[in-house]
Amino acid sequence: MFLICAILAGFAIEILTGAWRNGERLALLGATIPEAVRAGQYWRLVTAMFLHGDGTVGGDLLHLAVNLFALYQLGPLYELMFGTRRFLIIYFSAGIVASLTSVLHNAGASVGASGAIFGILGAFISSILRSPRWRHDRMGRSIVKQCIFWAALNLIVVSRFPQIDNAAHIGGLVAGLLLGAILPRHVPPPPPAAVVVDVKPFDDRV
Repeated sequence: MFLICAILAGFAIEILTGAWRNGERLALLGATIPEAVRAGQYWRLVTAMFLHGDGTVGGDLLHLAVNLFALYQLGPLYELMFGTRRFLIIYFSAGIVASLTSVLHNAGASVGASGAIFGILGAFISSILRSPRWRHDRMGRSIVKQCIFWAALNLIVVSRFPQIDNAAHIGGLVAGLLLGAILPRHVPPPPPAAVVVDVKPFDDRV
């Protein structure tokens, strides 16, 4: 929810400054611009993750809505299954890798949280497959199948639209797969029924 609020705050700033309909102003707010990043403005690799838009009202709102919906669906579930710290590490790391991939592959500016969200998709796949708890669980196997399906479908469909930065999506997905495979396993706390509490009788003489 913190990330969703931060993304909405970024979009509110875009509206207030007119950047949501002006590419030059959007670039000033922090879009990834290859020349600027190569010149040392590395902060753009992060700020671009909180900006959305393609220069049209309909495209801006659709871009924002799709990413917020995906983050709302994937984020809490991954956080619940594998922990908040791991989720944040993967989200920001995959987002930065996605921005770098965009810089290396594209000539123009790029914005959006899609690369980080693809990172969570990838992390779901590898995290569940290596998890002793979830890899044999029916729900875990179902999540893996759904993540593979949606990742493949999105990459195929998006490839038909040259204005969408598919390179960032692929970079984020690969980063998420790797991070989910190598980060230390999350050990969830035991259920309340498994916790033994030592209760001593009350002695009013003490």
